[in-house]
Amino acid sequence: MTERNWAGNHVYRASSLARPRTVEELQELVAGAAHVRALGSRHSFTGLADTDGVLVSVADLAAPAEGAVVVDPEARTATVPAGASYGVVAAELERQGWALAALASLPHISVAGAVATGTHGSGDRTPSLSAAVAGMEMVRADGELVRSSRGEEGFDGLVVALGALGVLTRVTLDVESTYPVRQDVYTGLPWSLVEDRFDDLTAVADSVSLFTRFDDRGVLQAWCKSRSADAPADLFGAPRSATTLHMLDGAPTESVTDQSGVPGPWLERLPHFRMELTPSRGAELQSEYLVPRRHAPAAIEALRGLQPSLAPIMQNAEIRTVAADALWLSSSFEQDVVGFHFTWVLDEAAVYAVLPVVEAALLPLGARPHWGKCFVATAVDLAPLYPRWDDFRRLRDELDPQRVFGNAFLDTVLG
Repeated sequence: MTERNWAGNHVYRASSLARPRTVEELQELVAGAAHVRALGSRHSFTGLADTDGVLVSVADLAAPAEGAVVVDPEARTATVPAGASYGVVAAELERQGWALAALASLPHISVAGAVATGTHGSGDRTPSLSAAVAGMEMVRADGELVRSSRGEEGFDGLVVALGALGVLTRVTLDVESTYPVRQDVYTGLPWSLVEDRFDDLTAVADSVSLFTRFDDRGVLQAWCKSRSADAPADLFGAPRSATTLHMLDGAPTESVTDQSGVPGPWLERLPHFRMELTPSRGAELQSEYLVPRRHAPAAIEALRGLQPSLAPIMQNAEIRTVAADALWLSSSFEQDVVGFHFTWVLDEAAVYAVLPVVEAALLPLGARPHWGKCFVATAVDLAPLYPRWDDFRRLRDELDPQRVFGNAFLDTVLG
């Protein structure tokens, strides 16, 4: 295998990569394999999606009768191919007059991968992308195709499951009527403002992202995405930028979404990056820790104190909010959280040397790592952070007792 992940830091060790074209082919493959892992858009920065058996991509499961985005107007849901990117799904929803409530920073990521890892957008009232899942179709370890719906017993354990319970083929998502969004960027927010008026800051728009280096300059940029047609000329005294900005120094602004303040389609404003262009820089690693909202001030103070250790390897950091959901392994399970996202340089040794220091500061505050990004916490550290941890382990024992979907990464983080 020479296949690598998006960042290029991980070479998959699987024996082969399969791309079944029908669900029946996928069922046969899973039933006959000792170990299988589903491979999405490769945006995980670790061995999460790897295996010593067969990697399987569901991107080609798009036969005409099965691959379309099918909207149920009465239920206000859309059933989509699990292997499709959010960008592709969003474009088709918009064409039909529908929309999702949230998108992640990158529209390039696959629906199945984002859902399985609890990936999110931003907003005080906006839960993770996984929380929009109303139903799933999945191939289990024995090759059986099963369907599950919200409200059924155990469903909240199936959604954010790290690929440990099966291979998703179709996902049903909550949708709403299409809507416009505007994006405005403000610059130069001092730490005193962030600390004194954090709740006011994150409430000024439907989605607020605060970019910082955790140094004395405070928040360098605040990206505010709003369904409102209006936006303030300044953000508590911080001026609105007259030019398009990238959160990374020197990166091409052509890749970011429109910041002019002109309302446009939701799918062209909610992400940070344009679907048709390379997101961010690519040459990077990422980590993120989701801290209970009540502990956000303490987390900011701790990270500011660590700034000298972070600065040599940190390209940028983003602070944003996520609303609570009911999914067992979600980073926002039953609590509103504040995400602290780090874009590191592409240097694994240096990044993994500093992560224990970051986690020593944040995990005692209840921080949960983003499952698809770089962290060093193990099952011993993580179990106390998830009230339904044991329930998930029992569900896994029931659905995959032979660990067909297991791998070394899951052994470490789930035990």
